[in-house]
Amino acid sequence: MADVAGPARQPGQGHSAVPATILFTDLVGFSTWALDAGDDQVLRLLADVNSVTESVVTARGGSVVKYLGDGTMAVFLDGTEAIEADYEAICAVSALTIDGYRPQLRAGLHTGNPRAVGDDFIGVDVNIAARVADAAGPGELLVSDATLTAADAGRHHHRRRRFKAKGVPRDLVVFAAVPRYEK
Repeated sequence: MADVAGPARQPGQGHSAVPATILFTDLVGFSTWALDAGDDQVLRLLADVNSVTESVVTARGGSVVKYLGDGTMAVFLDGTEAIEADYEAICAVSALTIDGYRPQLRAGLHTGNPRAVGDDFIGVDVNIAARVADAAGPGELLVSDATLTAADAGRHHHRRRRFKAKGVPRDLVVFAAVPRYEK
């Protein structure tokens, strides 16, 4: 992951603030499905989802920070690439099938200055990104206004969404976003 955030990501370097767009994903309804599916199917699904997500994230210049059960945390230096990667991961995961089950990913992005601690990131901006992701519906990508500011406005469509969550600034504005691809 040192390629994403540079020298500040090296262990022992302290708790450096790193400008980044933070991604969180989560499988919608995973726990309910997992109860009936059994451990073998759960492990197969998680391996497939993680593989697809990591492939898309790295292809767009991001780096997976960690897997969180049925979710992922990743970071990007470029807001536009983060939006496009996130949307592509949502689409790629929805194309997976495990014994007739089609998983749905929800995702959120926030841009800020999280603290790099070893191979992880912490701080308010990380918490905000997680809350934005929690508010997304199945197959939906939500982005904060900070991420829209960090992204190329001409490369995506966005629509303002109602948003309220604990632990985030009251004036945080959130949008549903979809990349605009050239023909």
